[in-house]
Amino acid sequence: MFALIVLALAAVCIHTLLNGNYGFHRDELAALDDARTLAWGYIAYPPLTPAIGHLALFLFGTSLAGLRFFAALAYGISILLTGLMAREFGASRQGQLLAATAVALAPATLLGGSLFQYVAFDYLAWVAIAWCLLRLLNSENPRWWLAIGTLIGLGMLTKYTVLFWTAGLGVGVLLTPARRYLASPWLWLGVAASLLLFLPNAIWQWQHDFISLDFLQHIHARDVANGRTDGFAIRQFQIGASPVAAPLWLAGLYFLLIDAQGRRYRLLGWMYLATFGLLLLARGRGYYLAPAYPMLLAAGSMMWLRWLQRVSAVAARWVQTLSWTILLVCGIALGTLLVPIAPLHSRLWEISAKVHDNFREQIGWHNIVATVATVYAGLPEQDKANTRILTGNYGEAGALDLYHDAYPLPPVISAVNSYWYKGYGEPPPDTVIVLGYDRDDLAQLFADCRLAAQVVNRAKVVNEESRDHPDIFVCRQPREPWSVLWPHMRHYG
Repeated sequence: MFALIVLALAAVCIHTLLNGNYGFHRDELAALDDARTLAWGYIAYPPLTPAIGHLALFLFGTSLAGLRFFAALAYGISILLTGLMAREFGASRQGQLLAATAVALAPATLLGGSLFQYVAFDYLAWVAIAWCLLRLLNSENPRWWLAIGTLIGLGMLTKYTVLFWTAGLGVGVLLTPARRYLASPWLWLGVAASLLLFLPNAIWQWQHDFISLDFLQHIHARDVANGRTDGFAIRQFQIGASPVAAPLWLAGLYFLLIDAQGRRYRLLGWMYLATFGLLLLARGRGYYLAPAYPMLLAAGSMMWLRWLQRVSAVAARWVQTLSWTILLVCGIALGTLLVPIAPLHSRLWEISAKVHDNFREQIGWHNIVATVATVYAGLPEQDKANTRILTGNYGEAGALDLYHDAYPLPPVISAVNSYWYKGYGEPPPDTVIVLGYDRDDLAQLFADCRLAAQVVNRAKVVNEESRDHPDIFVCRQPREPWSVLWPHMRHYG
C-alpha cells in the first residue's frame, strides 16, 4: 500500500511540476469561463468539471499548474485504485505495483494529467466504479451498490459516456450470477442515488430543451466525417495502455472471461466486452474506453505473476527484469511526447506535434488578446462606448475573458455553445470586433466589414488560430436587428 501511495503521489507531483509550461488549452479556457458562472448544466458538458474549476480559481487563481492539479490528482487516485484492484484480484505487492505503473505510464494518463478536461474526472469515475464492483464481488456485501450508484451519478455529472459503462454493468449483471442482486434493496438504493445526483442536470436539460443532445449529435457527426472515430478497435492498443502493456490487459481479459479462477469476476469481463461493443456500434472515439483498462491491467498483473510461478527462478528473474525495462522505457518515451516538457520548435516538439495537437493549441492566446486590444484602441472614440468583441469559438472567447483585466477591452460575446445563452448585451452593439469568422460568413451578417488586423503567432506555431482563421475584422451595420440575428448565429464547437 505504501509503495502504491508513493507512486500515485509521484505521478501527481511530476505532472504538477511540469504542467506550468506552454499555456492554457482552448478546452481549458472554456472550462475556466464556465467556472466563473456556475450552473447545473452547460451545452458541451455536465456541471462537475466547471465546479472543480471554480474551486481551482478559488485556491490558485488563474494558475495553469493550479488548474491542472485537479486533473493530475484524478489520475493519481486512479493509479492508486488500480493497485488496490490488483490486490483484490490476489496479486502480490509486485503485481500491484506493476498494474499501477502500467496505468501511470499509459498514454491516456500521461496526456490526461497534463490538461484540465472532463476526461480526467470521467476516467476516475469509471475506475472507482470498477473498484467498488470488485469489492462487491469479493465481499458479497450488497451495500457496495450504494457506492456504485453514487459514483454513477457523479460520473453522469462529469461526462455522459459513463452511460456506456453503466450499460455494460447491466449486461454483466444479467449474464452472470450477480443477477441475484436484482432482488436486493441495496441495488435499487444505488439506482435511486444515481438518479437523485443526476436530477439537477436532468432538470436543467429539460429547461433547455435537452440542448446537449443536439450538441452531442452535431459533434459526433463532425467526428465521424473527420475520421476521428475510425480505427476504434486498433486504438484500444494505443491509448488505454501503452502498446507494450497489451499482453498484460489481454491476460486480464482472459482471466475475467475464461480462466476458471476468474469465475467470480465474470461480471467485470462481460462489462468490458459489452461496453466495447456498444462504443464500437455507436462509432465512439478510441479514447472513450480508456478508463476500462486499469481494471484489466489489475487482473492481468495477477495472471502475469501466476505465469512466473510456473517457470524456473532464473527465468522468472529475467522475465521480470525484461518486462519492467520494456514498460519503463516505453513509458518514458511516451512521456516525452505527451507531457509538456519539449522546448518550442525542438526536434522533440516537432515529433510531439505530429502525434497530437494538444500542445500547439496552447500557444498564442495572449498574442490574440493583445492584437484585439490594439484594434480596439484604434477605433474612433465615439464607437468604443457600444462595441463588443464577437468570437467564433470558445477558445478565443475564453482567452479574451481570461486576459480581459490586462487590457482595456469591451465585453466579449459569442454564439458558440453555452456562450450563446449570455446574449449580445444591452443595448445591442453598433460595432463589433470579430475574430474566428470567415469574410463570406460575415457578409451575410453585416453590411460593413473591414479587415483590421491578423493574428500573429509570435512563437511561430501553426495551430487552428494562426492557420484557419487569422483575420480580425471590424464590422458595423448588421443586416437584421440583433434579436433576429442572434438565434441564427448559434453554433456548436
